[in-house]
Amino acid sequence: MPYTLAAQAHSELLIKKSRFIGCVQPMADRASAQAAVDALWKQHPGAAHICWALMAGGQSAAVDDGEPGGTAGRPMLEVLRHQDLEGVLATVVRYFGGVKLGAGGLVRAYTDTVAQALLAAPKVALQRMATLQCQVPYALEGLLRREIESSGAELLTVSHGTLVTLQMRLPEAQTPDFVARINDGGQGRVGWM
Repeated sequence: MPYTLAAQAHSELLIKKSRFIGCVQPMADRASAQAAVDALWKQHPGAAHICWALMAGGQSAAVDDGEPGGTAGRPMLEVLRHQDLEGVLATVVRYFGGVKLGAGGLVRAYTDTVAQALLAAPKVALQRMATLQCQVPYALEGLLRREIESSGAELLTVSHGTLVTLQMRLPEAQTPDFVARINDGGQGRVGWM
């Protein structure tokens, strides 16, 4: 099951006089990620590199920002992938300390910085949601509202016309049982749209 983060988390490592400042945070798309990286450059104008990795479906990215190819962004992305995260941006700000780390040292530094930040990050499971809409007679509106509340579904809209139209959202896995309960309680008077 994929996870995302509930809030951002930070880490900091000192490796051979280089300072690595890591951050992991929920992020929906590449444009938002680029804006977050641009903001980091304003906060850390003296940084040597700001490498980042975004795991966001078809908008995933891995950026080495001047580090040798494949030593920063890609390893950071692999940490996110290994932990089954989705909709997450990992950034690492590096202040160069004067000692070269080599390719292996860079990979370890960037992956360790992201992994340390993820240890402190609150994770939440991602669930596929289903949106349902139905029409019921006025007499069944109360029953339907109680079922929506007791199942933890979210009531999105209600409109009153000849019939009451309700739109709700709930986890996809709960949908068949929810629909069956509504159909049983409605005794054939529920119209699904």
